[in-house]
Amino acid sequence: MDHKTNISELKEQIKKFCSDRDWDKYHNAKDLAIGIITESSELLEHFRFKSEKQVEEMFNDPKKRGEISEEMADVLYFVIRLAERYNIDLTDELNKKMQKNGQKYPIEKAKGSNKKYDEL
Repeated sequence: MDHKTNISELKEQIKKFCSDRDWDKYHNAKDLAIGIITESSELLEHFRFKSEKQVEEMFNDPKKRGEISEEMADVLYFVIRLAERYNIDLTDELNKKMQKNGQKYPIEKAKGSNKKYDEL
């Protein structure tokens, strides 16, 4: 469904969901950012102390894959909700960030390297 959905549609879906529940009063920038971190931590918990082989096995297990996917959806929900509440165009911001990263990590220096831009 990713190829059929756009971010504006997701923003509207989340906005309606929250509006129907009168949650705007609870969704300020601080609390939404806390939600992002909380859900990100829950996602990270699945991978803590796991080898690459164990991670691959988790993604091949339908139950574990579902749990991981659900945490990813929770993170995405909070990111989109924050963008919706504060009128941030995620596509524009991602494009700007990718351009900036392209300058920080030029292919000829960064290809095949995991070094940070200031170490290249």
